[in-house]
Amino acid sequence: MTVFDQFDLMARGGAIALLALWSWLLIRDHRHALAARLAVAMNVAICCYVIVTSGGCPEFTPVGLVLALGAGSAAGLFWLFARAWFNDHQKLSRLGITLLLAALLNTLALQLTFQSGGVVSLISAILFYLNQFGFALAALWEVWRGRDGDLIEGRRRLRSALVASVAAYVALIAVVEISAQSDAMDRDAVRIVGAGAVIVIFGFCAAMMRLQQADLFGPPAPVASSALATQPVRDDPLAERLLTHIVTNLPYRDETLSIAKLAAQLDEPEYRLRRVINQQLGYRNFAQFLNSYRLVEVKNALADPAQSDVPIVTIALDAGFGSLGPFNRAFREAEGMTPSEYRVRAAG
Repeated sequence: MTVFDQFDLMARGGAIALLALWSWLLIRDHRHALAARLAVAMNVAICCYVIVTSGGCPEFTPVGLVLALGAGSAAGLFWLFARAWFNDHQKLSRLGITLLLAALLNTLALQLTFQSGGVVSLISAILFYLNQFGFALAALWEVWRGRDGDLIEGRRRLRSALVASVAAYVALIAVVEISAQSDAMDRDAVRIVGAGAVIVIFGFCAAMMRLQQADLFGPPAPVASSALATQPVRDDPLAERLLTHIVTNLPYRDETLSIAKLAAQLDEPEYRLRRVINQQLGYRNFAQFLNSYRLVEVKNALADPAQSDVPIVTIALDAGFGSLGPFNRAFREAEGMTPSEYRVRAAG
């Protein structure tokens, strides 16, 4: 065994131990949060990848198959984790579950047909690498589209660098694997890239552990109400002005409203408004803050007999939702039922 082999095994063991420690802390302190549970699943998948790329994994055995399936799901689980954590989702979407299961089935097909080769194996291999690229790009998209609305300062500072580095690493893995499969690169290069995962893992865990517990996976955002919206909040003048502006001028009805626009309307620095919405009102991202008021207006309209003939899509658009899809997701997540079901129950 060479010096590199010894160092490689120690580093991989250290990475697995660190992931196990972080997973235990997540289970102990945040097991009820969806993002925390996805992080634990992602950590398990990463451990499988670290083992598989070490070169000591028993291939084409039941254990090897399980480890390969776990490693193959790492990119998909990372994407689901990014969606849940950065957007503070409390439920998995059907699309997310479907795509992850499809990726797992494709990985299974690749493992079962790898030795015999053929068309099925080739197609499965191509789809496998496309999945890796796709999930990496999707994770980057989650970072990019939600960066301005993130109200958690610590999370907002680290999100771009952290997720971009991990997603880029996933893409690098796919490139190296493709090159190795086509004999354009030695298989030892795969081990070297796999060893590089240790650096990413240490950086990832260190960054996550630096966050305050409340910022990591906080409680669900409160739901706006007429009572909350008219009461002073901890005697904070800006919070009072903000709530008064919200209920008086209804700026949330503007589907293009950003935190920069709202700060300009109040003639306040953007960073102060972020802190007030997060630390005083308890919201973790700007979209949740706006949607809480939009949903109150929608629910009032759905329960109003005078508006029983108004289409739900009209009510949603008037309240500030840009389209029906995001509205339906936000409503189901908040109420546990569809808007139509809510209207029927309110009428009964």
